[in-house]
Amino acid sequence: MKRKVDWRYLLVDIVFVCVRFLELAEILDKIESTTKRLEMVDLISSLLKRAEDDIRETVFLLQGKVAPDYEGIELGIAEKIAIRALASLSGLKEATIETELVKKGDLGKIGEELLRNKKQSSLLSEELTVKKVYGSLLKISKLSGGGSQTRKLQILLDLLQNAEPVEVRYLIRIVTGKMRIGVADMTIVDSIAVAFGTKEKSDMVEGAYNIMPNLPELAYRAMSGGIDSLTSLKVTAGIPIRSMLAERLPSLSDILEKMDGRFAIEYKYDGLRTQVHKIGNKVELFSRRLENITSQFPDIVEEIGKSVKAQNAILDGEAVPFNLDTNEMLPFQEISRRRGRKYDLKETIEKIPVVLFLFDAMMINGTNLMDVPYAQRRLKLTNTIEESQNIKIAKSRVVSDVESAERFFNEALEAGCEGIMAKSIEDKSIYKPGAREFLWIKYKREYQLEMEDTVDLVVVGAFGGQGKRSGGYGALLMAVYSREEDKFRTVCKLGSGFSDEQLDNLPRMLKPYSLKSRDHRVESTIDADFWFTPSLVLEVKGAEITLSPTHTCCRDIVKKGAGLAIRFPRFTGKWRTDKKADEATNEQEIIEMYHSQRKKVLADNA
Repeated sequence: MKRKVDWRYLLVDIVFVCVRFLELAEILDKIESTTKRLEMVDLISSLLKRAEDDIRETVFLLQGKVAPDYEGIELGIAEKIAIRALASLSGLKEATIETELVKKGDLGKIGEELLRNKKQSSLLSEELTVKKVYGSLLKISKLSGGGSQTRKLQILLDLLQNAEPVEVRYLIRIVTGKMRIGVADMTIVDSIAVAFGTKEKSDMVEGAYNIMPNLPELAYRAMSGGIDSLTSLKVTAGIPIRSMLAERLPSLSDILEKMDGRFAIEYKYDGLRTQVHKIGNKVELFSRRLENITSQFPDIVEEIGKSVKAQNAILDGEAVPFNLDTNEMLPFQEISRRRGRKYDLKETIEKIPVVLFLFDAMMINGTNLMDVPYAQRRLKLTNTIEESQNIKIAKSRVVSDVESAERFFNEALEAGCEGIMAKSIEDKSIYKPGAREFLWIKYKREYQLEMEDTVDLVVVGAFGGQGKRSGGYGALLMAVYSREEDKFRTVCKLGSGFSDEQLDNLPRMLKPYSLKSRDHRVESTIDADFWFTPSLVLEVKGAEITLSPTHTCCRDIVKKGAGLAIRFPRFTGKWRTDKKADEATNEQEIIEMYHSQRKKVLADNA
């Protein structure tokens, strides 16, 4: 006898497992109205328990995303499109909505109010589910090219026309990237632990998140196999690891004591934290925020393919703007001109070259190195990297006294770094993703000293150019004058601020002063490729005057064993042909400028 099936109950079951977007919107509304993290965790965990097959989509929408950051998929809806959609929905002019936005600052709330005030609602509206909303947003993210903006607008309108007022608020916020609910990733981590285990298992979820920063996937795995199943996750090339971070201490002596009298000291480069993933012939780059930045640095990608002698690897480093002609670092702000650029990238690469300084290895040829002590990881790194013009290993040495550490610190500042990193070399010095511990300690000045005036410097030497400066001079060695001893003492290398025409003319201008060896009045510890009789004077502007273990200007006057140098010097374009060499800026003026520099407090965002 055949059993009769009551389809009504099956349909009820099917509807039950589909999470309505209204349910998610109401949860988001409750989260927005509380500042208590425990309440947020309770709300989210209860939703996750009910999400079942929709759990990935639910977590993505909680985050206001359609994919993990490292996949580089963005919705790509400009605020103007959202305004156009609301204008179409409400019958108001776009200018009216723009005026409201200026007043209230929240386009989602404006959309919600517009729908509440709308007199008629469609009788044919279809209830939105989390899966439908996510699928529509994913379609939007994949649209590009001619006519894509119109298609994006239509998909968004289809969603809004079927939405309740509170759903409109969060739809608009999600597509414009302004969720405003304050749900941090760690809140979702705790919610996953509570939903599928206990609060005490949050550390287990966080450990998995540190090596797979994909919360929707972690939620699905925890639901399917339990929290304990997350411990089986492995480090995988192509999926970024959360960066290890450093603690701070106020002095080098405090650092030495904390590190038990001996530690590795590295340059702290002032650039963009960059995680390198090599998978066969493929290379991907990720920022500290886990964003995929591969397309922004094709020059680094190409060089990594040549320099990393491993089939697959995960490496940690810092991408630094660099003047390849002077072999000097440039201010951090220069690299921001490379970020997010879609057009004229080739020209920008030529103008702003980048050098990647690698300082750690988390995985090489499938072997997880994160539980290996720092010294061994460093050795693995140096054995894997073949340095090139654009790929280098971070400068480092081991110190056991404050004086050595201070010399290295001053050397780092002169080179253009913002300070140093002290790293434990004990057996416990493992790589802890996402952690900020005293295994790494950063030390940098709390302020920078600003030069308030230009200086007139004398050309005493030059260095051969590379790349587009090949055949000419890449940089000039500049000096100040010592009246007391009738000497010219070096204070900086100068390679920035010149036009192409000025660079082309330099060999001709300096030819009358050319020498086979250094002039007897020039004191320099730097070996230039070309030497000149001190004659030509240039006006130079710098960022600051700092202690230097290399340059001879004012050596031993401010500090024993150190001179003074101009950091980030730049030619102003003014040739001081009205001045003789002995009328240039003198040492006494440099000392006075050093002491009178205005202190500017630095914000610590690293």
